[in-house]
Amino acid sequence: MSSPMPSPHERIMDKDDFIISKTDTKGKITYCNEIFMDMAVMTEAELLGKPHSIVRHPDMPKIIFKLLWSYVSSKKEIFAYVKNLSKDGSYYWVFANVTPSLDLNNNIIGYYSVRIKPSQSALEVIQPLYKKLRDLESSGGIEASESYLNNLLKEKGVNYDEFVISLQA
Repeated sequence: MSSPMPSPHERIMDKDDFIISKTDTKGKITYCNEIFMDMAVMTEAELLGKPHSIVRHPDMPKIIFKLLWSYVSSKKEIFAYVKNLSKDGSYYWVFANVTPSLDLNNNIIGYYSVRIKPSQSALEVIQPLYKKLRDLESSGGIEASESYLNNLLKEKGVNYDEFVISLQA
């Protein structure tokens, strides 16, 4: 399936919604709840077995996914703001928690993600930040956006986790 052309139409999660999905170790969807299907405008058959990146919006900076994979492959959970792309071209923002699923021997067997509606005040910070990161990636690659993000966190005196969680509060 080719990616849809992004449109300016935004889908907004209800404040009590939880989008839930599970993936295998390669990021292929093994479970998705009804709210995920509704927001993505896809059926279970269209989502299961597909890479989770099927809903990745082109506005997302690559550095965020580099961070995500760095965290979860190290068996650490991560929180992140993510702009997703629906099958019809619309988009929706989520505040995501991604956690590695471990077997009895502490081996990663997949990933579990729960997404909620992000706060409007968080998006007012995240949207211009993500635009800046994408612009830097366009001109200087992922290294440029990573450097910018690290410097921003250092200036604020917080780590990535503290930064994103404080925005949602």
